Amino acid sequence: MTIGSRALVDPELGPMLDLFPSVGVSAELLPVLRQPGRFTFPPAGPEGAKVRLEKPFVPGPEGAPDVGVWVYTPPEASPPRPCILHIHGGGYVMGDVGSQEPVHRNMAAALGCVIVSVDYRLAPETVFPGAVEDGYAALAWVFANASALGVDPARIGVMGESAGGGLAASLALLARDRGEHALAFQHLIYPMIDDRTCVAADPHPHAGEFIWTTASNLFGWRSILGVEPGSEGVSPYAAASRAEDVSGLPATFISTGALDLFLEEDLEYARRLMRAGVPVELHVYPGAFHAFNVHPTAEVSVQARRDSTAALVRAMKRRG
Repeated sequence: MTIGSRALVDPELGPMLDLFPSVGVSAELLPVLRQPGRFTFPPAGPEGAKVRLEKPFVPGPEGAPDVGVWVYTPPEASPPRPCILHIHGGGYVMGDVGSQEPVHRNMAAALGCVIVSVDYRLAPETVFPGAVEDGYAALAWVFANASALGVDPARIGVMGESAGGGLAASLALLARDRGEHALAFQHLIYPMIDDRTCVAADPHPHAGEFIWTTASNLFGWRSILGVEPGSEGVSPYAAASRAEDVSGLPATFISTGALDLFLEEDLEYARRLMRAGVPVELHVYPGAFHAFNVHPTAEVSVQARRDSTAALVRAMKRRG
């Protein structure tokens, strides 16, 4: 339980807490939190506006609906291009594929890559393994249609923030274990990867007071798992930190804030990856809470976005 960490918050980030007060996500609040347009980004820049956007549906998991994907293709980059399969955040229970359209347009233009964003099914209506299997279906479609998409199949990676980072990490494990598609990288922004954080005997005293709290985390994990967080037998394809073996995963980028509820689970996952011989780039930003990187001008947020972009540039030069 936190003991009052406001004094530790980067001063430039402080006003953000007044705009986004910490409210425990619950079944009662979910309809409000899912309202379209609740979370928006500034319009795409001139180059981002030129990016072509298509919204096909791809074959879904066996017995499940087709999966919607939003495909962003820059007009000037020469194929074959690298590709990012992006999975949005939202605690597994909210968020939508369209909310980051301006961000994805700008990113596709700046990096000269194709971005495929996955409209996965949300919990609690769909429990595990629905969301990760939707992600795998989208990934399989990208590999199967790489030529038509102008994508280099040796430079396809997964990316996500928060719960999206958790799904990206689980998807990387699933792809490794099924052996059908080789990922070039995984890019995880404050990933939500360990349900056991909900029941930690000695929780971090300064992490998780802001934006995404322990109460919200408990609701999110209950919703996606369909069982109590911390239960025996939770699959690593639901909570990546549950994986007993993390060797053979692609090169990994992990970033998080020093005040983020996910700090310690992210640090531990990075440690295990490095110990297993996986190349890891790890960043921890002081005074930063969950979702801090969306602040438009705070230096710590600008630096986090700069580090993320630089890491993606390097990652997309590698071939899986």
